[in-house]
Amino acid sequence: MVNKAPQLDVPPELRDFAEKSVEQTKKAVDSYLGAAQKAVGTIEDSADAVQASVKDLGKKAMGFAETNLAASFDLAQRLIRARDVQDLMRIQTEFVQDQVKVLTEQAKELGSIAQKAMKVNTPS
Repeated sequence: MVNKAPQLDVPPELRDFAEKSVEQTKKAVDSYLGAAQKAVGTIEDSADAVQASVKDLGKKAMGFAETNLAASFDLAQRLIRARDVQDLMRIQTEFVQDQVKVLTEQAKELGSIAQKAMKVNTPS
């Protein structure tokens, strides 16, 4: 007897609706990130005393946020297309493993930049 994984009976209309919802949410978040980047740019322009390392930290953090959001939207789209529970679990497990690696590297990089910024901004 072959043990077949249970299939997800998701109507095509619901799948289409979910994909459109994810895409609309992604567009809204992209718009928000654009506004946030513009605000960061305005703050940087008006604050002459801001050190280059602090600017780098802000830019890196924004870049990491964009990367992580893109990974989350990719996950959502991949989950929508999953055909069974095993596929869902595999996709989720891969995502978590990848994100742990990515977040660890991001934390190291931000920590390094922050240490440099503290050294630059600490009076001698």
